[in-house]
Amino acid sequence: MGKRAFLIVLDSVGVGAMPDAADFGDEGSNTVKAAATSGILDMPNMKKLGFFNIKGVDDMYDDIPSAPLNAAGRCLERSKGKDTTTGHWEIAGLISTQPMPTFPDGFPKEFMDAYSNRVGRKLLCNKPYSGTDVIRDYGREHVETGALICYTSADSVFQIAAHEDVVPVEQLYDYCRIAREMLTGDLAVGRVIARPFEGEWPYKRTSRRHDFSVEPPKDTMLDVLKAKGFDVLSVGKIIDIFAEKGITEYVRSENNADGIEKTIEYMKKDFNGLCFTNLVDFDMLYGHRNDPEGYAKALNYFDQNLPRMLELMRDDDILMITADHGCDPVTPSTDHSREYIPIVVYGRGLKKGVDLGTRTGFSDIGATVLDYFGIKGGIDGESFLGEIM
Repeated sequence: MGKRAFLIVLDSVGVGAMPDAADFGDEGSNTVKAAATSGILDMPNMKKLGFFNIKGVDDMYDDIPSAPLNAAGRCLERSKGKDTTTGHWEIAGLISTQPMPTFPDGFPKEFMDAYSNRVGRKLLCNKPYSGTDVIRDYGREHVETGALICYTSADSVFQIAAHEDVVPVEQLYDYCRIAREMLTGDLAVGRVIARPFEGEWPYKRTSRRHDFSVEPPKDTMLDVLKAKGFDVLSVGKIIDIFAEKGITEYVRSENNADGIEKTIEYMKKDFNGLCFTNLVDFDMLYGHRNDPEGYAKALNYFDQNLPRMLELMRDDDILMITADHGCDPVTPSTDHSREYIPIVVYGRGLKKGVDLGTRTGFSDIGATVLDYFGIKGGIDGESFLGEIM
């Protein structure tokens, strides 16, 4: 049997504003505390693992265990950004010293005209917009004319929304591939995102979203593992975030519940390497929509299913639970927030009661994963394996 590590990203589950949060308009953000304002947050299993021992959320409850079951702490982001791609890349050991380009006034007319010519359709919107609002406001015109709804956000994204009855999903994906090919240089956004929707006005987005990420500019933890002959299994949108680089097998997921089930299926199998999971609903469905109650329910659901995962862990397996940024659901903004991310580590053979403190980079997670498989160096980051084993 092989050696196995499981790395689960709870997308946007930040644990408090970073020192430079004000530079990003995020002073005072704390996504977990914001979810708790719903009054229904209940995570007893994560509490046992030390989640609420982490600085930033360690004052939320009176009954917090004095020490984590294994190890817990938080990580500072060194990269210049607060988006999904930047966060995941840093976890995997790639520091982004330059922020990815954003387009608060929309994309340049020259690009939009050229893109319209390439796809043979007119374009609508071309400005920052909420994903649900944009199909409400432009959806009927799209259905009547066939024009694509193209929009962005505070993140480095070019998003294309289309009704599945007007533009079949595979054709929408092709339009995204064309945009990905064209968005280079100063226009090289982190992700081009297909946003299909269905039904009658005001319409409903489907689970067939698909991300087309810019390719990582250098090797990450995934590439290093693959080159050394290890399995690198992707659950959810990990395959998209890393532009398919460094991954040996993947499954996509429709939502958190599906992502959890597919991770559990991998936990039942023999492999030798890493299973890397992203659970996107926290961010996509609740953070961006300023829904603290929905956010809390999603956290509770993950917590309720955590024992199923722990039961499947083998004696030498290691589980790491983290995030990629924040998305505080009670601030006026609907955008990501510049926050510390949690790191909770579990393994039957690990030390008990380890306080990882504040790590100086998300990349320490990737360095620790590589160290666990006997690989030193190769990416940015400082391993904390010696502190937990």
